[in-house]
Amino acid sequence: MDKLAIKKEIIKVCAEMLENSIKTVRGTIDEILETASEYEGDHDMFDPFKEEMMKKKDMQVELLKKYSDELTLLNKVDQSKLNNQVSFGAVVITDKQKMFISTALGKFIYNNESYYAISTQVPVYLAMKDKKAGDKFIFNNNTFTISEVF
Repeated sequence: MDKLAIKKEIIKVCAEMLENSIKTVRGTIDEILETASEYEGDHDMFDPFKEEMMKKKDMQVELLKKYSDELTLLNKVDQSKLNNQVSFGAVVITDKQKMFISTALGKFIYNNESYYAISTQVPVYLAMKDKKAGDKFIFNNNTFTISEVF
């Protein structure tokens, strides 16, 4: 498979992860709202149980916003372009790890191999920013050699 096809598949895997997370959070919000509406206790808006349910709902709404924002950011990756240096949207293969510079999703599996989706805000990205294949960078006292960037 060519590098552009690999990049598109990686983006697809990350988008599916985010879409699944969004679906899960929406389900959790629905469950919280259903539980709160079925509650037979006080009908006072300051009822401790309902107040707790609304806090939980608000936390889930924040999580939903975070995942939605990450999906929006992921959708900004140019799928028609190969990167020749480490920058937003690049797939970076080093002698120690495989990374996709996009949004902070963490570890995912593509083609039976571990990759890490990282944002441009994390220290490891800053250590390798603008580097190219063949370049080295140091992060946490470890030297990484970049073998591919696309």
